Amino acid sequence: MKSRFTLAALLTLSAMPTLAAPRRSPPVRTLNDLSNWTMQPDAVRRSDAAVLRRPLSKAEADVALELLAAARMRQVTADYRAAMAAKAITLGDKTLRWESRQFGSALHGKRSLWISMHGGGNAAPAVNDQQWRNQIRLYEPAEGIYLAPRAPTDTWNLWHEAHIDPLFQRLIDAQVAINGVDRDRVYLLGYSAGGDGVWQLAPRMADRFAAASMMAGHPNEAGVAGLRNLPFGIFMGGADAAYDRNRIAAEKSAELGKLHAADPGGYVSMTRIYPGLPHWMNRKDAEALPWMAQFVRNPWPKRVVWVQDDVTHERFYWLHLPDGAAPKAGDRIDARVEGQAITIDGAVPAGLELRLSDRLVDLDRPVRVTVNGRRVFAGKVPRTAAAIVRSLEERADPAAAATAMLRLP
Repeated sequence: MKSRFTLAALLTLSAMPTLAAPRRSPPVRTLNDLSNWTMQPDAVRRSDAAVLRRPLSKAEADVALELLAAARMRQVTADYRAAMAAKAITLGDKTLRWESRQFGSALHGKRSLWISMHGGGNAAPAVNDQQWRNQIRLYEPAEGIYLAPRAPTDTWNLWHEAHIDPLFQRLIDAQVAINGVDRDRVYLLGYSAGGDGVWQLAPRMADRFAAASMMAGHPNEAGVAGLRNLPFGIFMGGADAAYDRNRIAAEKSAELGKLHAADPGGYVSMTRIYPGLPHWMNRKDAEALPWMAQFVRNPWPKRVVWVQDDVTHERFYWLHLPDGAAPKAGDRIDARVEGQAITIDGAVPAGLELRLSDRLVDLDRPVRVTVNGRRVFAGKVPRTAAAIVRSLEERADPAAAATAMLRLP
């Protein structure tokens, strides 16, 4: 579904400073102008983008984010109202259907969302339909919307094909805008082939979730380095030896433990390998849900480990690849923030964009950026509404929306 909010092409050059010092525009009648701008038709918005480029104070940026997020949510609500009523979102030739149940009585805007992926795969549609029906009844969180999607295909890799990532993003956006889900309390889990999907999706979409748990799945080629900021649960029957699932689960658990020991601020995990149990764990794995529920997403972590999967992404937390970049599976970027210093190492392409916020650095003070040992930027990065608009175009996710952008040389 094409967004009516698209201004990215118009704003690409104006939203992000380079090494040159930013020019100051006249301050601010901006908030009134911006409020008026959000109410205009698309054609007027495109012809009147100057208001988006004006530098903002922190207080102004906070109000601008509220204004623009509200406009974005109104748009998402209009765009997806029919899809939500039908419980089906279509992207190209793929349709994601779902059933859901609601638990507890959290207020609108405070509800958690539990995306629970069924097993099956490489089977007749009727078999996967039965697995879907089983998944709908499998877990009961203490609170939240428990949602079991039906995979759009019946292939062996039904939950980690390339269409799943954008479909899940649209599903989350719609649930936030219409059903009052808290964007920082979205959880991912799956059983068997659904667990295969968790192994794959959780690292490459870690910035979308508060926690994830894998039940009785196989990781195939997926790694765990990208889980630095996503609490991850591993649940496996001790006798589930098909495809070496039990052995590999233990190995991945040990790997996460070593990563956490070396980096105590990240790689939080929980593992249960139930002695003697086969592929079906007699619902013991339901202990994952209260463990997961204690976590909320941090959309602005001070350290990011981004490892590309065979399905690549352009954005991960506050890093964004430039247009035309061609990332490859296995490409890794490590980024850290210490005070006002940002250090980035690895497969860093020219033109990497930093999506910044006062939740990450103090934008009233200069920042310093070093890439692979070389200083590439030192200076202030202005807050602008343009940065907010571009972030919200990509995802209807106000908590993760940047208020400033910096393109590196």
